[in-house]
Amino acid sequence: MPTYIEGHYRVTQARLAIVVSRFNQFVTERLLEGALDTLRRQDIDLDQVTVVRCPGAFEMPLVARKLARSGRYDAVICLGAVIRGATSHFEYVAGGVAQGLARTMLDTEVPVIFGVLTTDTIEQAIERAGTKAGNKGAEAALTALEMIDLMRKLE
Repeated sequence: MPTYIEGHYRVTQARLAIVVSRFNQFVTERLLEGALDTLRRQDIDLDQVTVVRCPGAFEMPLVARKLARSGRYDAVICLGAVIRGATSHFEYVAGGVAQGLARTMLDTEVPVIFGVLTTDTIEQAIERAGTKAGNKGAEAALTALEMIDLMRKLE
């Protein structure tokens, strides 16, 4: 019979950092509100949550890396919005952010949660920040709690 190990949302204590991009702030603030509301509903002490604002999504990997390496956080949640425009800029930013955050997580062994929207339109971003498609910030918060629990079980 195999042994199964999986994380759960119910974490009694968690020290979290949330990195939020100021670019596309009309979307990212809704993601942050969703994340904080979810953490509150899961009985996480918000005094144990640090919110760090950075200029844009492209800068997130460096900020996340610094936070993850500090040893003060069980997980780092990254919230941003990269919306496609008329140039190839979208591909460079979206790809760079995804690769940078993945590398940070692997290098530090601290869960780095990808709550960065990559959408074709502003409307799609708004839908994913709390309207038709739910709130991806809330989903990122739940993912962080599950990963914290899973990492603790794997120690």
